[in-house]
Amino acid sequence: MMGVNKTEATMLVPGVRVRAATPDDMPVIRAMVRRERLDPTQLHWRHFCVAEDVQTGTCVACGQLRPFWRAQELGSLVVEPSWRGRGVGRAMVRHLAARATKPLFLECGASLVPFYAQCGFKPIAPWRVPFPLNIKFLLSSLVVRLLGGRLAIMALANGSSERE
Repeated sequence: MMGVNKTEATMLVPGVRVRAATPDDMPVIRAMVRRERLDPTQLHWRHFCVAEDVQTGTCVACGQLRPFWRAQELGSLVVEPSWRGRGVGRAMVRHLAARATKPLFLECGASLVPFYAQCGFKPIAPWRVPFPLNIKFLLSSLVVRLLGGRLAIMALANGSSERE
């Protein structure tokens, strides 16, 4: 992406660097999130990291840490279809988790539980999520259930979420 100081970027996996998002990244982030039918609200560039192909500068993945009182949410994780299966998603989760400063939670479709479990998250009961993130998760779960789906709530299994 233009204007990005590449010294602030870190190699994520071979051929892919990760960096903090800029306002210029938002159109691509919004398009990726909408394409995957994720929650298009609360998309703020300051909370995002983007992964780029080092040869083309093309965004191949994005994800964010949404701040809440007493917790953070890992959200909006998207990997471009042509880059899936190369470890980019797992590396993005590790990168975002390393940046977390509060207990880290996420909500995901039930089919993604094994992926996030491999990344160090474990399913938890909704009542274990701190306020106000628990309200957000409850509302999301209700909407998804009305549409015939199921969400899982997970916490990073590093011990920090256990104290909440």
